[in-house]
Amino acid sequence: MFGIRTWRALRRRGVMGINQRNGDYVLAYNDRRLYPLVDDKIRTKKLALDAGIQVPDMYGIIDTEQGISKLQHIVETHGDFVIKPAQGAGGDGIMVISDRFEGYYRGASGRMISPEELEFHISGIISGIYSLGGHRDRALIEYRVRSTDLFDRISIGGVPDVRIIVLKGYPVAAMLRLPTRQSDGKANLHQGAIGVGVDIATGVTLSGTWHNLKIDRHPDTAHPVAGVQIPDWEACLELAARCYELTGLGYLGVDLVMDKHKGPLMLELNARPGLNIQIANDDGLLRRCRIVEDHLDGLDWKLEPVARRLTLAKREFAVARLPEAPEAP
Repeated sequence: MFGIRTWRALRRRGVMGINQRNGDYVLAYNDRRLYPLVDDKIRTKKLALDAGIQVPDMYGIIDTEQGISKLQHIVETHGDFVIKPAQGAGGDGIMVISDRFEGYYRGASGRMISPEELEFHISGIISGIYSLGGHRDRALIEYRVRSTDLFDRISIGGVPDVRIIVLKGYPVAAMLRLPTRQSDGKANLHQGAIGVGVDIATGVTLSGTWHNLKIDRHPDTAHPVAGVQIPDWEACLELAARCYELTGLGYLGVDLVMDKHKGPLMLELNARPGLNIQIANDDGLLRRCRIVEDHLDGLDWKLEPVARRLTLAKREFAVARLPEAPEAP
C-alpha cells in the first residue's frame, strides 16, 4: 500500500519514470534511423560544424591498430588533449591528458601515464570495449576544454558540463554536472559527479543531487552549489534548442561545456537522456513535457522560431524563488 501511495505522489509531482520515458518520449519522438547521428561523436561533431555550432577542436582520429603509431604526430603540437571513444557512453573510456613530463603524460588527476599505457588504452577503444553494443570503434583525439574560474570554486579535477533536455526544440529542464574526486574529474553522475538543478529562465543554479541524495554543498570543496550564475546562459539555451533541427530527434539531451577562452561548446548529444535531472531540479519532467505538448497541439506541430521557443521555456519553467549567490570562499 505504501508503494501505491508513493507512486501516486510521484505522479502528482509530474515525475517521469524510465518506462514512460522510453515509451512515450524516446520511442515516440526519436526515429531510430537518426540514432547514429548522436551515438557517434565524430558524426555529431561534423554535423554541428556544418551547422555553425561550436564544438571542441578535433585533432585526429585513430581507427586501426596500425594507426596508433600516428598518435605522436597528432599530438606533437598539443601539450594537453582528450582521448575518447567515438561511440562511448556515460564517460567510459575517456582519458584526459593535462600535461607532459619526461616522455610521460600527466592525467587530469595528476597520475603519470606511460606512452605504452596510452597506446594500450587506444587499442581498447578500437576493439570496442567502451562502445555501445561492444562494436569496433574509433578513438577521437580532441581539444581539452579549460574550465572557467567560476566553476573552479565548485568543482574538482575536471570540467563541469551543462545537460539540457530538449523536447521538439523547447528546453524543458537543465542541470549543471560537477566533477568530484570520486568521479575522477568526469562530469558523469553514475561515476560520482554532482547534478545541480538550473533555473531555465535565468541560468542560476539550485540545489544538487549526489548518488540520488539531495545536497547543498560540494563534498570536496564544501562550497555551496546553489546561487551560481552560469555564464552565457542565453547562448546555451539557443544552442540546445537548435540541436532539434540539427538531428531531427524530438527528445534529446544536449551536453554543453563552458570553455574559459571559447565560451559555450557543444560536447555531445544523447537520444536517451537520464532522469536524475528531476531530482536536481526537484520537479518532474513529465509535467514540463506536457506543457510543451499542450502548446504544440495548439500550433498543429508547427515549428516556431528559436526565440519564441526560448520565451515559452523561460516563462513556463522559471523558478519562483532563486537562491542567493554564495559568498566567495
